[in-house]
Amino acid sequence: MLIEAFSDRPCAGNGAAVVLLPEPWGDGQLQALATSLRQSETAFLLRAGERWLLRWFTPSTEVPLCGHATLAALLALGHWGQLAPGAELLLRTRSGPLAVRSDPLRPWHGSIDLPSGELQPAEIPPALVALLTRHGLGAPLHFWTSSLGYRVALLEDHAPLQEVGAIATTLAGLDGDLAKGLVLMQGGSGPQETHAAAGPVAGLPVDYRLRFFAPGLGIPEDPVTGSAHALVAPWWRERLQRDRVVGWQCSDRPGGVVCEALRSGMIRLFGAGHLLWNGTLHAQIPRLDDPGAPLGAALPVPSPWPEGWRVLSAMPC
Repeated sequence: MLIEAFSDRPCAGNGAAVVLLPEPWGDGQLQALATSLRQSETAFLLRAGERWLLRWFTPSTEVPLCGHATLAALLALGHWGQLAPGAELLLRTRSGPLAVRSDPLRPWHGSIDLPSGELQPAEIPPALVALLTRHGLGAPLHFWTSSLGYRVALLEDHAPLQEVGAIATTLAGLDGDLAKGLVLMQGGSGPQETHAAAGPVAGLPVDYRLRFFAPGLGIPEDPVTGSAHALVAPWWRERLQRDRVVGWQCSDRPGGVVCEALRSGMIRLFGAGHLLWNGTLHAQIPRLDDPGAPLGAALPVPSPWPEGWRVLSAMPC
């Protein structure tokens, strides 16, 4: 199925394909299918006894964390009758167990707990200053690297972040780290939004806005990025002295996220999703011991669980 996450209306938010596997597929098959589906992320769900395992793939690579596809996976489980309204579940992922819960009263709403990562102040790369200036955004006020591998730049509140053009094309030719995840953010709701959906998120005013570019991961621009909001929310919380902050991602497919700090250090993201389509995958289930299996080459493995799934299945509660 395809769920548009962090939006309650069609053709907005961030689309994620969610595939329920009847048995573990090899990495080659997972990547080939994600490449074919061409979403910013495809979420693969697999049940192992009482556990649910989750992996995320972009059109070109597997990623260790994806917020919007986690929300999509949660909403898909509810739609398939695997999770009751108001129920909580731990999804086993490469980033550890992630708690998700469906809203008890509102269908297609829920929350996910994501690790925040850590922002580390760094020198602003001259190439980034030149790039942002060329696009009319001006030099960043601050710049950070992060434990997620994302680079984060703070812009002036009046910078026309929503109006910036095809920055990803130029970004792809810069330093490889910048191209693998660049968050551009600014305070407040910024200049007047032109999108009809802009405005309060869950009835709350917007505290900050951002955009996320990752051409190095096969994603020129990610419309609404849960992992990026979880990363920067603690900085905005400290700046605004609040436990809960609201972010707006002003991409061409905009969406909003409510971010709440937990005592564990995780960030709880609240959001909605819209089911765009649902159906059956017409592809032969590949045998993991058959190198000629469809959907990409799979190397023979001695165990019925390929390495990626084996690591997930062994993850402690």
